[in-house]
Amino acid sequence: MKKYVFTGILFLSVIFVFGQNEIEKGLSAITENVVKGQLEFLASDWTEGRETGAKGAYMAADYIASMFKVYGIKPFGDEVVEMPSRRMMMRSGPGFRPKVDTSYFQNFSLVRYEPGDEQALDVISNGNVSERTTHFNYQTDFSFRGGSVAQSAKAPVVFAGYGLTDEDKGYDDLKNIDVNGKIVVIVSGFPGHKDTASAAYKKFKPERPGFPFRRRPRGNQFQNIIDKGAVAVIQVSYEEPPTDWSTNQVYPAKGAYYEADAPLKSYYDYRMELPGSGNNSGLPVFSVTQNVFNAIIEGTNLNLDDFEEYTKENMKPASRALPGKSISFKTSVKTEIVKVRNVIGMIEGEKKDEYIVVGGHYDHLGKFDGWIWNGADDNASGTVGVMTIAKAFAETGKKPEKSVIFAAWTAEEKGLYGSTYFVKQVKEKGMNVILNLNYDMIARDTERDTAKNQASMQYTEAYPGIRELTEKNIEEYGINLDLSYRASRQPGGGSDHAPFAREGIPIFYFMAAMHPDYHQPSDELSKVNWDKMIDIIRIGFLNIWNFANSDEYLIKKEDSSEDASEE
Repeated sequence: MKKYVFTGILFLSVIFVFGQNEIEKGLSAITENVVKGQLEFLASDWTEGRETGAKGAYMAADYIASMFKVYGIKPFGDEVVEMPSRRMMMRSGPGFRPKVDTSYFQNFSLVRYEPGDEQALDVISNGNVSERTTHFNYQTDFSFRGGSVAQSAKAPVVFAGYGLTDEDKGYDDLKNIDVNGKIVVIVSGFPGHKDTASAAYKKFKPERPGFPFRRRPRGNQFQNIIDKGAVAVIQVSYEEPPTDWSTNQVYPAKGAYYEADAPLKSYYDYRMELPGSGNNSGLPVFSVTQNVFNAIIEGTNLNLDDFEEYTKENMKPASRALPGKSISFKTSVKTEIVKVRNVIGMIEGEKKDEYIVVGGHYDHLGKFDGWIWNGADDNASGTVGVMTIAKAFAETGKKPEKSVIFAAWTAEEKGLYGSTYFVKQVKEKGMNVILNLNYDMIARDTERDTAKNQASMQYTEAYPGIRELTEKNIEEYGINLDLSYRASRQPGGGSDHAPFAREGIPIFYFMAAMHPDYHQPSDELSKVNWDKMIDIIRIGFLNIWNFANSDEYLIKKEDSSEDASEE
């Protein structure tokens, strides 16, 4: 009797499996055990926070490559030439040829750098008959960040207000001043930032005021100033002076999750850049105290209170040159070369020259002073999303029309360098990449998300079919996601879709929530919303499956006049 029951169950199972269509087979591969099994290792202490170029990151990359191999995803990284031993070459004779294979790894190098021991900043005031120089001290009056090369210069000074350029709101601090060959002084904030009831505050306040302040911005927030030929930027700090300049710790240092004799070392103590990436990232930026700012404006007609009141009331720039003022500086930098790698796999489609890229960064902030920044949400979660969609595609048993690349990026936290390097290689090889899906932080909730199903999707405005297909799949497959949609002409921000968008490649990007554990050691597995994460992976698979097998929803709206919206 038991034999017949077992045979009947097996028969029904076979009917069920073979009765599924490709999409159902793919969805059935996206299970909680699959997702948990991958995330529990990637976000474990064994990978030591996956700091770019560190042992933990290499371990994580090996694991991702191994899972691609298990899932049947072909390697799509660098070519590897395998050279046998001399004895084998002698046995093979003159017809021997080295074996050329493809790796899962895309290897490249970054320059790691931090400020050196010698930094100088001087304010020079030219009078009618004399010149006076005031010398300021490093990490007492100013701090410095710049590129991977030391620099020195002396140049006139211009005041550029908040350094704000916003075409949509008709405001540009750089419009009526010449910054070419000048040192540009800017103050923190935006018009009306001190008066929350003002019209200026309501007009110019950031869309996401709660977003944590980055001590080391991704990319370059001064691109407009760079493009206009500035020599350096002076940022005036409202904090007098910044507390992290202090050399003594009278009381124990207290972080959000620790107490210690001194502040923890961290990922922010140094920076990285791609070699040969130009001088854009090397613009010297000095953060200065009010003491330095007062020396800069002394004897000029600039008054900070009057400036802030004017921009608040008129919502117009009040930038100006500062005659008789110049600044000289000299910097030093410590550098070293660091080897890093992306992990790249592919399912080849019927169209071997048309690619969709599914990606997410696997790096995080590493391990310092015994503390591990596990980065379960940021971005082990997104990496698992990429790996699981790869598994789902393989489980369909069908070759897609378009080729699909699955990528785990390195060095996102240092400036999107993994994805930037990949896109550069795409251009050089003439590859036809038609779409990018980016996953970054897909596993958490905000406090207001009481239903625990909210997430956001950013996408390229000229491709409204991306949103249309997403809404269709959510409804048709009963996916429990309350998505907010944000369309942009060229989606930017600090995640790995940005390099694709800059090259005109349409993107869509999922993120679940910003939370207090962002870039903290407390971003751990215990706080993951597994159901939400799985649903975001499911909608990603459904969308990519459609895009890989049809052009119906990937049609460009040439004259897109829709306003970018957030719902």
